[in-house]
Amino acid sequence: MKRLLLLLLATTSLVPATAWAAVPSDPRVTAATTAWATQPLYVDPDYTSLVDAPQSAELLREIEAAPVPVFVAVVPTGEWFQEEGDTELLAGWLAASNDKPGLYVVMDGNTTYGVEHEIAAWVPSSSYAKARQSMSGQLGDYLEDLKTDERYDPKPARTEPTQPYPESPSEPERFTVGKAIGNGIGGGVVGMLGGALLAGIVLAVAAGVGRRRGGTQ
Repeated sequence: MKRLLLLLLATTSLVPATAWAAVPSDPRVTAATTAWATQPLYVDPDYTSLVDAPQSAELLREIEAAPVPVFVAVVPTGEWFQEEGDTELLAGWLAASNDKPGLYVVMDGNTTYGVEHEIAAWVPSSSYAKARQSMSGQLGDYLEDLKTDERYDPKPARTEPTQPYPESPSEPERFTVGKAIGNGIGGGVVGMLGGALLAGIVLAVAAGVGRRRGGTQ
């Protein structure tokens, strides 16, 4: 029981108190923030065959060359995880958990995602890997689009799911017999008025022609 309590306290201490309520429990977030205490790169064990020691060194060189602090997590992503495919949200959780200003990047081998956290900078939300491109090449291409300017608002990264677009409050008009009859009568009245107007025009033209003929005889 004592060991269980110690383990629980150790796990809790990994997430700052200010971010605890916003960041759900996730082993990828815990592992990445723990690794970032010593270096700004975390590679999930499932990706060690893709990111070997030389690639790790290349990734670190790209990170250190950036004009802002960059934290990279090479981890699995997808709709079956609790972020449900919203990888920017996962990056926001990582930023809130690490609780340091910087650019937080998530890489899954095919796509690079990033979010700005409390820095005056901008990056695209994602970029796709080129054919047979190395992980360091993917990160280098992504960081080339990084822009820093005091005009950018250094706000915290998003840690909540985006709200869906609200549906229209108006419902489609339901069919009723009364409305159908009313629409039919209305259409009939409009048709009768239109027909009467057309008939009046035709009669007026005919009368005018008749008068002209009578005057020429």
